[in-house]
Parts: sequence; C-alpha cells; structure tokens
Amino acid sequence: MVRDGYIYGFSLLAVALVLAWLTGNWAWGIAPVLLAAFFLWFFRDPRRTVPSGAGLIVSPGDGLVTETVMIATPEGPRQRISIFLSVFDVHVNRSPIGGMVRFVRYRKGEYLNAMNPASADRNEQNEVTVRGEGIEVTFKQIAGLLARRIVFNLREGDRVERGQRVGLIKFGSRVDTVVPAEAALRVKVGERVKGGWSVLAEMPKPKEALVVPIARMEMSASVLVGVSDGEGQ
Repeated sequence: MVRDGYIYGFSLLAVALVLAWLTGNWAWGIAPVLLAAFFLWFFRDPRRTVPSGAGLIVSPGDGLVTETVMIATPEGPRQRISIFLSVFDVHVNRSPIGGMVRFVRYRKGEYLNAMNPASADRNEQNEVTVRGEGIEVTFKQIAGLLARRIVFNLREGDRVERGQRVGLIKFGSRVDTVVPAEAALRVKVGERVKGGWSVLAEMPKPKEALVVPIARMEMSASVLVGVSDGEGQ
C-alpha cells in the first residue's frame, strides 16, 4: 500500500474514535470509518509480474484505453496511447521501459474530465521521457476532474527498470504514453490494462544480418600453377 493510504486511513479512524467518544454514540463514527476503508483500498499497491523481453513497452497505469492515435511531435510522428483511470483503479504509476530518465517537466493547468481529449494538453500534468533499449518513450501523468496532486519520485538522470513504481496520481486521472511510430500496438480502444503488467506496444525486432557462406572451390590438378614435380633440371 502507498504511504498516503495509511495517512488518510488512520487519520479518519482516529476521527471516528474521537467523534464516538465525544458524542457517546458510535453511529457518528460510521462515516469516517467508511471513508478510512475507502482510502485504504484506494491507495492499494498490488505486486505485478513485469513481462520480460526486448522491445516491450508496458502500461504506466491501470485503467481503460480510450484512444490510440498518431500524433506529430518535433521529433517526428509518434503514437499516443491514452488510458483513463477511474477512482476504482489502482493509481500507482510505473515506468513503461527500462533506461534513464532524460526529461521531467511538471506543468500546472486545468482539471477537465480526464475522458476529454483536451485534458492531454490543458490539464495539470507531469511529462517524463525515458530512454533505453535504443528508444525513447514519453508518458504523462495527467490530473483529472477530481485529482489534485501528481507525485513523481525520480529525477532527471536516474535509472529506472521496466515496470518500476515511479509515482502516483491521486483520484480520477489519465496517463498518456507516446511511443515510436514503428512500434506495433498490442492494445485497442476499450481494453482494460494494468500498470507494469500489460504490454501496450512492442518494437519490431531488428533484422538479422544475412550471412552468405563462401563456397569452397575445389582446385583440380590441371589448374595448379607453380607446382613442382620434384624432378631436377
């Protein structure tokens, strides 16, 4: 469980005890106890088996795939995969690939509904680029209608493993993953994914170099040049 779950959960349990003690009526503690249970559940952090294999790009978060689209970037065309996280989804974020954190940029913004495509550009967000395995993958932690805090635990220059926990978005939100144009998508709109476990895309395997065997040429005695027969002059 994420530390925030203990903070919210135990704080509300304390509130429930105080209310019950002050009023002499345990019914006053029901609402705080229910809220405590919700926060303890919301901030769950289940273990995930991260898939192995070269060129795999995993989901940075749990949720529903709402869009897969080709976009233009200063570096050229890229594919963007958008995932909507409801309040019922795990909100721990994970790195799509292993490598080095090359770029981190936090930007304040609005709090549009995360299902709205405009939220990708206008909402509060944290953009992270990781370079590894010969590619760069960018993912955005985007605040939603209810989210009011984005957490990212790494810095530029830090190394990260594929599927490693890197942060958290509190309450409803969205994560976008921008992958190379040549990557083969492994998900489609309407599919549910899990952070660090579901493969979003896979890079094409490098073509194996063609090895052309050199045929051995048998040389007949008739074409041998300069072979002495051992006879004297």
